[in-house]
Amino acid sequence: MTLPPPPLLLAETLRRVERRYRLPPLATPASLTDADTPATKLAVAIEAARKAAASAHVPDAALERLFADALAQMIRHAMRPEGGDAMLQATVLRHREAQVREYAELAASADQDRRTIHAAVNAIAHPAKLERQPPGAQRDGLARLQAAAASASWPELMQELGRLHESPDIAASPALARDIAKLAAQPALVHLLRLDALTADARVRQYRALLERNGPRPGSAQAIAQGTRSQQRGAAVEMLAMQALDALAQRLNAANPTNPPYRVVTSMRVPSAIPGSHERAKTEWDAVLLERATASADAADAANAADTANTAEVWNIRLLLEAKASVDAATTDLPRLLRGLRLLAHADVDRVYTFETQQGSVKLSGASLHALSTDDAALRDAVLYCCDAPAETPPRLLGAASRMQLLSAHPSVGFANALAEHRSASAHALDTIWQALLESPHWHSVLHQYPMLVQVRDLMVHTDDLMAAIRSLPQSGLS
Repeated sequence: MTLPPPPLLLAETLRRVERRYRLPPLATPASLTDADTPATKLAVAIEAARKAAASAHVPDAALERLFADALAQMIRHAMRPEGGDAMLQATVLRHREAQVREYAELAASADQDRRTIHAAVNAIAHPAKLERQPPGAQRDGLARLQAAAASASWPELMQELGRLHESPDIAASPALARDIAKLAAQPALVHLLRLDALTADARVRQYRALLERNGPRPGSAQAIAQGTRSQQRGAAVEMLAMQALDALAQRLNAANPTNPPYRVVTSMRVPSAIPGSHERAKTEWDAVLLERATASADAADAANAADTANTAEVWNIRLLLEAKASVDAATTDLPRLLRGLRLLAHADVDRVYTFETQQGSVKLSGASLHALSTDDAALRDAVLYCCDAPAETPPRLLGAASRMQLLSAHPSVGFANALAEHRSASAHALDTIWQALLESPHWHSVLHQYPMLVQVRDLMVHTDDLMAAIRSLPQSGLS
């Protein structure tokens, strides 16, 4: 089956909509000046290296020096006490100080340790158990144990275990005495006590302050509040994007008001019936513009009675829309989106698939799914990232993930550590990162970071701009 071409009105909308997030042409290494930021110099050097590698050329020594010098400059900026990079400074502090390393290792398993202790305390002093016990010293002691665990007061919990161990009431119950002795010897409790003691260390306090500058501690009230705000922001962007797509569907349907061929669905989930790997692929799409399938698609539907009833409407995908609160969020999402498109393209052209959406079940033609592609031209016709964040001025040419990987590389941390210890630090120490960038698969995403930024920003539109493009469409003359 051959899908009909997209309606001219849809193509005109995609052509008209302003792309305020689009990147300007990248400078060449020779055109860089001292006024350019280290991040810009790195982006230029990395992209020049990628192009050289793509044409089977070895990047010249001058390009390597540009890269290493720019990375050294970026690390120096990141290590400034005021306005520096808190995560790199925390990494360096962890590298330098044994107490900080110990704290970081214990903190990484603290949640699991807390769950272990809470489970052990509940096994012997669950509030429901305590309610069934007669009043007395044993119940009071176990209640204090439960309260100490609930408030994460580990020294107090350890003291209460000691008192319980010495209590005649506990000694009279051998099973309970064994459970209390076992809890006191739990490695998880030893870890939590040591973690509690380390928080008083000045260097650990400095480390924690740096982490808090980078963002609230996971699980904290601040982190929960921040997560709630992020969800609200995401929901608001999704609503704006859906409203714009609805407006587009209405304009498309205006040409055929008696039998509207277009509709919008949201939260469209990919069924397991589609072959191919679902792992790390986008399997839920925020909003999708659908077009009623032609008679040929209905015929395919009828031939596949196992999948759908003959009377059910079948639809083709015309536009996939993803809402993101920031450019960085879209950049991080792009690999998942591309894998999601490849997954949809595994659909059998002769089948009809049932997708669940917020508007109920919809039947999609396998042919329209199979026609999806990840090449640039096809993406521009089929995918939009919608955002309501302001465009950066000037735009960042080095992605956040690439910057993080460059700063956290072992040679970069060593260079930063030398700066922190006021030792001589040479940019030549960073040459190994350049070699890894050219040779290691681990650095593939960094080497290709600029084309990815270009691609995702070409697909991004502001919700206001999308609505403005729809409103500017001619009332007639396009169908």
